[in-house]
Amino acid sequence: MITSKRSKAGDWIIVLVCVIVMLVCLLPIVNIAARSLSSTEALIRNEVGLWPKGLNIEAYRHVLEDGKFTRALWWTALLTVAGTALSLVMTAMCAYPLTYDKLKGRRFFNVLIIFTMYFNAGIIPTYLLLKDLSMLNRPVVLILPYCLSVFYMIIMRSFLSELPVSMRESAEIDGAGPIRILVSIYLPLSAPVIATLALFYAVGRWNGFSDALMFMNKREFYPIQLLLYNLITSMSNIDIVTAEGGTNPGLTESLKAAAFMFATVPILLVYPWLQKYFIAGATLGAIKE
Repeated sequence: MITSKRSKAGDWIIVLVCVIVMLVCLLPIVNIAARSLSSTEALIRNEVGLWPKGLNIEAYRHVLEDGKFTRALWWTALLTVAGTALSLVMTAMCAYPLTYDKLKGRRFFNVLIIFTMYFNAGIIPTYLLLKDLSMLNRPVVLILPYCLSVFYMIIMRSFLSELPVSMRESAEIDGAGPIRILVSIYLPLSAPVIATLALFYAVGRWNGFSDALMFMNKREFYPIQLLLYNLITSMSNIDIVTAEGGTNPGLTESLKAAAFMFATVPILLVYPWLQKYFIAGATLGAIKE
């Protein structure tokens, strides 16, 4: 009886901690949403909390009418889709061969790949390498250099290693080659880990701006996050003119909040579609090394 009471108390503590963590993550987003919909006068007086005051959508009108934001949004969406697809292909191609125990040099390749998790050349050598490869200021520089995560590759490798070897051996007896086994057997059974890694890669690509900041000077190829970075550091790139032709100093903060929501909501909409795969993929792929 005492053990049961302690167990229930522990469950309630876990629930409380989860609620606190959820509120810590959710409240800033709610506050930004409220600021984006509030009147400029309420923002100037710093009266906005978790609920908008003086409903005003003028900031969203400026964001939608500004070609830089819509262009950057579509460009970032294209980068996210293309980068995620390429990353999944590279991850599968790297993880799958390492599941073969008879692969010559398997231990060496494992050590070499894991070594890159802890040691890298640094930003300056990377910049010089991309410069020598003529990749700077080209769209490909935002996709290829970071198309593979060793950590995510290890997750997929561990997941694939847990699949029964007998399936692969049966397919080999029927004459299937390694590529056919990967495409017809392993990948269909790997939907949870593929969906999870797709979510990780997509969020990382959508939120990425440091690579564009360092390697891209052409504004037409700026992703949405770099545009927001410039918005935070300097508002001089945004024309803040009201419908009456004047200027409103309170519109600056409202415009920032609207731009944040404009860049945050699309990637948040991806989570519900992949939620059913998320837990299984994140845990099954990390049970053993």
